[in-house]
Amino acid sequence: MIGIPNSDLLPFSQFQTNADTWLKNSILPYYPATKITHITVGAEVTEAPDNVSSMVVPAMTNVYNALRKAGLHRKIKVSTTHSLGVLSRSYPPSAGAFNSKHAGFLKPLLEFLADKHSPFLVNLYPYYAYRDSTNNVSLDYALFESSNEVIDPNTGLLYTNMFDAQVDSIYFALMGLNFKTIQVMVTETGWPSKGSPKETAATPENAQTYNTNLIRHVINNTGTPAKPGEELDIYIFSLFNENRKPGMDSERNWGLYYPDQTSVYNIDFTGKGTVDVNTGGNFTNTNGNDTTSWCIASPNATEADLRNGLDWACSSGNVDCSPIQPSQPCFQPDSIVSHASYAFNSYYQQNGATDIACSFGGAGFKTNQNPSYDNCLYMAAGGKKAAAASNVTTNATPSSGQREFSLPSPYFLLVTVLMLIRSL
Repeated sequence: MIGIPNSDLLPFSQFQTNADTWLKNSILPYYPATKITHITVGAEVTEAPDNVSSMVVPAMTNVYNALRKAGLHRKIKVSTTHSLGVLSRSYPPSAGAFNSKHAGFLKPLLEFLADKHSPFLVNLYPYYAYRDSTNNVSLDYALFESSNEVIDPNTGLLYTNMFDAQVDSIYFALMGLNFKTIQVMVTETGWPSKGSPKETAATPENAQTYNTNLIRHVINNTGTPAKPGEELDIYIFSLFNENRKPGMDSERNWGLYYPDQTSVYNIDFTGKGTVDVNTGGNFTNTNGNDTTSWCIASPNATEADLRNGLDWACSSGNVDCSPIQPSQPCFQPDSIVSHASYAFNSYYQQNGATDIACSFGGAGFKTNQNPSYDNCLYMAAGGKKAAAASNVTTNATPSSGQREFSLPSPYFLLVTVLMLIRSL
């Protein structure tokens, strides 16, 4: 997902050539090697101090036209992000309604989204709902931990968590304006791991609980009470802590990782395993056994993706790639898959054997089978090289029904602000 900031809305809205030039210089050189699915034009403009909302739809139209000229308008969707403040009411969910003061902006926007089959993008934070109304919202309800149900008196729908209630309030607001086909996508959600003394719920344990339960909720395809079984795409905010961000302490501590790439807390991106509550650790056990894991080239990755990952690991990733050079133990077989597997695993082990360290833009794949062979020894946990099994053959195909979720290496992204956990 690529974002056009509010500060650029004026030139994008004024001239088609500005959008054409931007697409040519900033998107086309990187596509499709980089998976770009959405372009957001402006961010939370209804909350912006300057009145820029009138520029959004013209700018979106010009970006869409530029994509259409390039033949990408069906592959890359154009939209804009909103805060929950775009609503005048969000409780109960069935009473969800857009603020009438934004009507002049929303009507052409929603018509654009419906016509172009683009999603309504919204940033949702149950944390703030709890922090600002602890007397009315329980912590368990905000963290997906509640054993009680909240009944919507208008529909009879039962809610067990604040996230679903917020999503459905958007859907009901859209339906209230007769836009029943627009899908909702959550472009930001998360929980801070640290806050000011008054922000007692901002802890690593609560952040871990929220994000872990969120991932499980999404990949189970449960949908929401108003949209049961409907796929929902979620972006977790955020990848890194932002130590220079102004505001309360919590504003600087939404990240899953510190800037040095160490984990703030453990997180299981598969949604299937148990998670250590200890903070600062990097290992997440997803199969219930304390087994060693390795990172190799994914069988589904393209040669270009493997090449990009290999080049990055051996340069910016600080991996010692001398063993895959000619005449060295891991040079043969002389293939991109073999060389990438060695480099990917070395980076993976050097960086805590975390899920994110075995992504490489989706080109990496975790395995519990030792990929070492002959005299080519793959590094294992703790920085040691594992002894090679005799004629080891690694089958990297996931077991039946298993779904792997991983994230790109932090510096292997074109844009790294959010992470997508997408239900399959």
